[in-house]
Amino acid sequence: MKYIIFEDFAGHPEPFLFPRRVDHGDMREQLPYAKVLSAGYVHFSGGVFTCHGGSAELDTVARPEDADIIATRLAPRDTGV
Repeated sequence: MKYIIFEDFAGHPEPFLFPRRVDHGDMREQLPYAKVLSAGYVHFSGGVFTCHGGSAELDTVARPEDADIIATRLAPRDTGV
């Protein structure tokens, strides 16, 4: 999968994951956030996310903290139900 991490309107990192067949630039045009923090490829294996690569279209690369950001956002949350 590919991913882009944007800065949301509150200044927090907001990851978006999408299929490899979609270009980073095309996905970027579909989302309302102004600032791209990073982009690249994400894999999930053995219970661990890993991020690598980057996007020439967006002039950005994967960062060491990206995998933790993605894992945190995808972790189950206690909804109190």
